[in-house]
Amino acid sequence: MMRILAMTFVVALCAFPRAVPAQFNLNLNRLIDTGKNLRDAVKDVDEKQEAEIGREYAALLVGAAPLLANAEVQRYVNRVGRWLSLHSERPDLNWEFGVIDSGNINAFATPGGYVLITKGLLARLRNEAELAGVLAHETAHVVKRHHLNAMKKGKGVEAGANVVSMYLEQQGQRSAAAKEKLVGGMKEIMLRGLDKEDEFEADRMGVVIAARAGYDPFGLPSVLQMLQSLNPKDSELSLMFATHPDPGSRLDALDRAVGSRLDRMASQPQAAERYARLMQDK
Repeated sequence: MMRILAMTFVVALCAFPRAVPAQFNLNLNRLIDTGKNLRDAVKDVDEKQEAEIGREYAALLVGAAPLLANAEVQRYVNRVGRWLSLHSERPDLNWEFGVIDSGNINAFATPGGYVLITKGLLARLRNEAELAGVLAHETAHVVKRHHLNAMKKGKGVEAGANVVSMYLEQQGQRSAAAKEKLVGGMKEIMLRGLDKEDEFEADRMGVVIAARAGYDPFGLPSVLQMLQSLNPKDSELSLMFATHPDPGSRLDALDRAVGSRLDRMASQPQAAERYARLMQDK
């Protein structure tokens, strides 16, 4: 699975072209500050280890639904994602973005810089700014190490278990027990989702990252409005609504945190025509 995953992700090495460059310098920490100290639960995990855990996590997701067999779409989404990642707080990670062949409406991130979006969500988006908003939200999860924090807390596995430490303590070849515990922790996060505050933080960071990259920052709020209009009982939305706060709460939280501070950037590109052209044959 690791080899298949590495070979199938389409990596774009050049920056994605934009219609208008972003001529501003946002202070991300000032805008998204929640007044809380950063959690130090994962300081013992270096970037190499984080990437290793992320590959395991991404392989689990790809095992549940294969990557979409459309190289052009994969390349396009990857280039948008890589451009966004350059405007994040961790641009030097080995970021990889991909589309999984699933009709469900969702997007996922794993530690180390692996981001996946479903074909079902792509079909619902209207322009590149909305795609950028979704990918930037997932990028923010990686930047803040939200998934690692959740696993370090042993969320959903046996009481007091520290699944990340157990995995990392194994030298050389990972023991079956350590890997099984790690995968169990990953599945638990997939089924239960991250903490509500993690999702709100990723929304706040996501609109800023998208704006920094030159996109209309209201792409993500537009997606949330679209999700709010859908029936939460729809089977294609079941996992999204089970693992995320409801879209209305997310919009309210964004409005409280950001307000009108990004209004002056609303004229930045949405790239609707380019998005439609690339998506029409997916």
